[in-house]
Amino acid sequence: MRSLCIFLLLLFTACQPTGAEPATAVTHKNNGAVNQSEFSTDNATIVRAFEAKKSDVQVSGRGIVSKLLKDDNKGSRHQKFLVAINQRQTLLVAHNIDLAARVPLAVGDEISFYGEYVYNPKGGIIHWTHHAPHHDHEAGWILHRGIQYQ
Repeated sequence: MRSLCIFLLLLFTACQPTGAEPATAVTHKNNGAVNQSEFSTDNATIVRAFEAKKSDVQVSGRGIVSKLLKDDNKGSRHQKFLVAINQRQTLLVAHNIDLAARVPLAVGDEISFYGEYVYNPKGGIIHWTHHAPHHDHEAGWILHRGIQYQ
């Protein structure tokens, strides 16, 4: 019984997040091509949330990386970048790199994403693009060149 308790304690400890970047990228079997049957992207939901000034809306979307920003290193570290989802609306993506692997992005890259939308007058913010370690929120992700980062 004691060895079972020690084993479970070690297993639990091993599953806890550390300060290192976890390898939480999953390669899809489609050799880099985005397979629409794996997920649904709907920029229209994001546009409607922006127009209604709604926040805390779980959304999926797709866009083109328009600008790479400096990481936010205060508290949980976040990779930040802008994504144009149409000709009029750009989103700030704040991707937690303490909980998910950094996405190797360049300006002009196309990505798909699933996360939580928060309204701001500049177009909005997408966050929770990572797994939920405490299962207290719906998990999100970023899909870039056939690799899912979460």
